[in-house]
Amino acid sequence: MLTLAIFAVLVTLIFLGVPIAVAMGLTAVGAFFFLGEAFVLPMLAQRMYSATTGFTLLAIPFFILAGNLMNRGGITHRVFRFAQALVGHLQGGLGHVNVVSSMIFSGMSGAAVADAAGLGLVELEAMQKAGYGRRFSAAITAASSTIGPVVPPSIPFVIYGSITGESVGRLFLAGCLPGVMMGLAMMIAVYFVSQRRRYPKGPKASLRELLMSGRDSFFALCMPVLIIGGILGGIFTPTEAAVVASLYALLLGLFVYREITLKDLPNILWETVIQSVKVLFIIAAAGFLGWLLIHQQIPQQVISGLTSLSSVRWVLILIIIAILLVLGCFLEGIAVLVITIPVFMPLVQQFGIDPIQFGVIMVLCSMLGLLTPPVGMSLYAVSSISDVPVGSLAKELWPYLLGIFVVLMLIAYVPVFSLGIPDLLMPR
Repeated sequence: MLTLAIFAVLVTLIFLGVPIAVAMGLTAVGAFFFLGEAFVLPMLAQRMYSATTGFTLLAIPFFILAGNLMNRGGITHRVFRFAQALVGHLQGGLGHVNVVSSMIFSGMSGAAVADAAGLGLVELEAMQKAGYGRRFSAAITAASSTIGPVVPPSIPFVIYGSITGESVGRLFLAGCLPGVMMGLAMMIAVYFVSQRRRYPKGPKASLRELLMSGRDSFFALCMPVLIIGGILGGIFTPTEAAVVASLYALLLGLFVYREITLKDLPNILWETVIQSVKVLFIIAAAGFLGWLLIHQQIPQQVISGLTSLSSVRWVLILIIIAILLVLGCFLEGIAVLVITIPVFMPLVQQFGIDPIQFGVIMVLCSMLGLLTPPVGMSLYAVSSISDVPVGSLAKELWPYLLGIFVVLMLIAYVPVFSLGIPDLLMPR
């Protein structure tokens, strides 16, 4: 009953419009008062501080900074033009361009909202000029942005690794193939929707045009290679890779593409501070709430309840996925991760589920949450820049949600899709 009461209060506060971080903090404080244990509240500051001071979490503000620098530095436009030359000739051409652009850009930013708000503006403008429906354009922009946190570098994987102690490098590699599978699933959906609505396709780019667009975006396309290559080669850690990505994006914007000036830097840095504080405040508040859950032995209660339903591994995975998807409808993705990881990890270990595979499952579930109301962050980000109401956008998203769900099921029940690459390139 206590578990249900805690989550009921948390969801109620969020529905009332209380910011997620504040809602988590108030829920934890209220629970300790209700239990007559207010004497532990002086630990609030210490728990919130310790939740955000891990070395791994230092990567978060730097990956956010890298995304902001790329949005301002002309990288997004060049990536879009290269993707257009690559797949713009397919049926529903700019829909495919949208997906491929996000797949490339996701290898640089690591954040879905950065993709939706930055690259999304370029994609929406191009699609609307070409005569694509506004709802279709907004839906595929929102859906493709969720590839960002799956393909490395990935902020959710950094958070998962910092909490569980798993290798962030292995987690990054584990997201490569699922990210490509998500992109292919979305492109299949785009093809069938475009066939039915007779959306146009662009002319096929000549080899010369393809080479020219590739040359123009060459330095931008080198960033994923630099990040992953540096981690695999042992040159720098994933945290240090975030600093390298930011420095590389800054140099491109200032000296190669020359679309960033020194006067732009204060605004870019201020945007980064605001976005980083939002993420880290959620993690800090969730750290105190997580301590409450552990203090009241709620993870053990959840394990006992789930194992009483079934002791069959594949059924338990399905139940966990269902819980994560429901929570994703009401909580921001990072909040779901930091709240549920301490609850589910003992169960994962008990049933021999690989924690790297489980990390990919959790991130994919949170990506579905980004696209589902009432708390779909990518949904609201794209709705705000496209002027498409959230309700209409949510209805248009179902083919892409179905595609992501199919990929999620494959990852959950065919481990090689998530573990094949890390086991090959970075064995334990």
